[in-house]
Amino acid sequence: MKTQRMSKFISSLCVVVISLSAYSQSKKDTITTPVKKERYGIRVGVDLNKIARRFYTDDYSGLELVADYRLTKKMYIAAELGNEDYTIDDNQVNFTTKGNYLKVGFDYNAYENWLDMENMIYIGLRYGFSSFSQNLNSYTIYDDRLINDNDIKYLDEVTVTTDREYSGLSAHWAEVVGGIKAEVFDNLYLGFSVRLNYLITDKKPENFDNLHISGFNRTYSGSFGAGFNYTVSYFIPLYKKADKPKENK
Repeated sequence: MKTQRMSKFISSLCVVVISLSAYSQSKKDTITTPVKKERYGIRVGVDLNKIARRFYTDDYSGLELVADYRLTKKMYIAAELGNEDYTIDDNQVNFTTKGNYLKVGFDYNAYENWLDMENMIYIGLRYGFSSFSQNLNSYTIYDDRLINDNDIKYLDEVTVTTDREYSGLSAHWAEVVGGIKAEVFDNLYLGFSVRLNYLITDKKPENFDNLHISGFNRTYSGSFGAGFNYTVSYFIPLYKKADKPKENK
């Protein structure tokens, strides 16, 4: 009898142990990693390059405001709004470009942040529009003159002052952007980006050309441009959103 009771007790104990083990394993299979909440909001700032350029470039003034808004973990809506007033004294022409511009598009953050980091290494696209005017201040022409009977010629430079303004000009372009943004203090970011531009269409002045477009910069081969900026910006958090939990299998 005692042997039978002992056998039944051991059998029951085994069943309980197996059941507890199975239950414990089931719980382990469904345990998820702690939920991490990401901050979402708007970041606003200014281009330091355009402010500093006033001090090392003659006859230049400009200001550019920058902003981005986080849509998803990786995607941001981005925009730049600015104005420029720039007089360029080239080899044969002196002109002033003055106008406003707006760029809108998106950035994709390719950087995998860890812990509570919120830095960016990104690529993006922009659509740019500029409304501006060109003022042809002066231009230089060369005139051939005979200086002796041997028919020797020289080129005489003649500068013609015109002070002619061409207003109501506009331009549209596409812009490829690549850059970084790093948090240096709480919510304060420093950034750098390079830009390659392709001019889609522009309204040109009569008997002149758009050699420089506000927001687009100097035109090369009529269609291409390039630029860069250094930014300081401040992040304004609006809400937090939890990442999808990952299951441990």
